[in-house]
Amino acid sequence: MNAPVATPPSLETDAESGSARLSGQWTLEHAVPIGDLLKAAPCDLKSVDASAVTRLDSLGVLQLLRWSRRCGTDFDSFTFRDEHRALVAAIEDVADDRPKRRREYGVAAALGRLGFAVKDNWQEFLALIAFLGEVLVKMLRTLKEPSRFRVTALVHHMEQVGLDATPLVAVLSFLVGAVIAFLGANVLKDFGAQIYVVQLVDVAFLREFAVLLTSIILAGRTASAFTAQIGAMKSREEVDAIRTLGMDPIDLLVIPRVLALLAMLPLLTFVAMIAGLLGGLTVGAYGLDIPPQQYIARMQDTIEVRHMWVGLSKAPFFAMVIALVGCLEGLQVEGTAQSVGERTTSSVVQAISLVIVLDAIAALWFMAVGW
Repeated sequence: MNAPVATPPSLETDAESGSARLSGQWTLEHAVPIGDLLKAAPCDLKSVDASAVTRLDSLGVLQLLRWSRRCGTDFDSFTFRDEHRALVAAIEDVADDRPKRRREYGVAAALGRLGFAVKDNWQEFLALIAFLGEVLVKMLRTLKEPSRFRVTALVHHMEQVGLDATPLVAVLSFLVGAVIAFLGANVLKDFGAQIYVVQLVDVAFLREFAVLLTSIILAGRTASAFTAQIGAMKSREEVDAIRTLGMDPIDLLVIPRVLALLAMLPLLTFVAMIAGLLGGLTVGAYGLDIPPQQYIARMQDTIEVRHMWVGLSKAPFFAMVIALVGCLEGLQVEGTAQSVGERTTSSVVQAISLVIVLDAIAALWFMAVGW
């Protein structure tokens, strides 16, 4: 039997209708003519009819797919024969699964990576602002529809966020308070003013260290837990199942976590304040030869309640940031174990960074207004 005659590929365009008609064999053996035809084809085509193509392989589909992406043409506007549709669908699904290009080095490549990083961070910031608005709107909706409120979930997350973290926060705050007292004493002893260690520890912990240390601990402990929990549900398609059942994932997964952190972070901050003051008291009594009675008397004479309110006023804002970042990163998981790990790392970095930035802004503002 004679082999079938190979029909070369052809591409005919109709300028009036903005369409093109393909025919012939779009296969590997005609790779060069296919490339030449697509290079010469106009990019303003509205539709492409490939139903006259007699033979089509993966190379032909890839060439057409890349040409459509390069020209910005919707690939759904291509019409293929029934026997070619399965191949087209399969190639379209895996067209982007190519090995990554090797990392380029040099000033231009570094600037490019920096630009993409800035763009990604800006998009993450905009997504966080949008997510904040969505959560606030649905919190207000919960007030109108109390049946949406999940009391059991709220209590469960309050226990995880608050009670389980209390020993860690107390111990670390106690040790940091002791370290601040030691460092302050080493500087002040040259001036014979070791007694001022009391004011140093009091002001530092009440205004800054208690809320900042607590927030950083919860950013590493709680934000990562929120991301991992919600991300695992997203990868197992449980979030999609929640939507299928007619429930809102924000009501079910996000709002209880946000409210739990809003309730517990100020309480943990107060615990950190007490622990830090006790750390300074311990160092003063056993390392600086300041009797506990004298230390406490000095504390009563010099301490100001406004410093405590300054520190506690920051806690709700830090709690909101930590909870929103952890939940948003969890909802952005793409369904793989690698994505869960990447998003968990990202949530910790973002939460800690935003907490420190907000604390710096708040410190400057309180200093400017004289508080």
